[in-house]
Amino acid sequence: MLLVLTGVALIMGAVLAWVNSITAAPIAQQKDKALADGIKAVMVCDDITVAKTDTVRQNDAKGKELTFIIYQTQDAEGKDLGAAVETTSLGFGGNLKVLVGFDPEGTIKGYTLLEHAETPGLGAKADKWFQKGEKGDIVGKNPKEPLTISKDGGQVDAITASTITSRAFLLAVNNAYNAYKATPVDVQTGASQQMK
Repeated sequence: MLLVLTGVALIMGAVLAWVNSITAAPIAQQKDKALADGIKAVMVCDDITVAKTDTVRQNDAKGKELTFIIYQTQDAEGKDLGAAVETTSLGFGGNLKVLVGFDPEGTIKGYTLLEHAETPGLGAKADKWFQKGEKGDIVGKNPKEPLTISKDGGQVDAITASTITSRAFLLAVNNAYNAYKATPVDVQTGASQQMK
């Protein structure tokens, strides 16, 4: 019995490793495509080039190190459009990974959720709730003064019954802004990547 179970475990382990090796490349390609589409969406431009990619590490108020990926962007004529900043914060259900687009002055152009584990029908509404024209609209705002929910004395309506997710989302946006403003803009260097 022990030999049979060991044999089955070895065979199943080999099958799983083989399936993983086959699916790893398509999964990576899908993530890259989702990121490229997300950058176009948050920068509100279809013909866009990532002129430079920076990884920035900063400490939050509690001393925890945060990592941001900043995609400096240009339009087809080479004009600086600002940057898309990838950031993560801890929501109600787990990590909330957000991509936020900023113009050169730091005004929010758009955002998209790249990953989340929030409750469907509640916290998962963050993908639409803070979009332009919606109840918690943050598009067009500049987080020089940190964005906070109205329950905390701020100017943004929280998602109904999802205060923790709303706070986590706005924290991610505020942190992304701080990382973006702390990064020197030099879009003439770095490898270019055309978004199509």
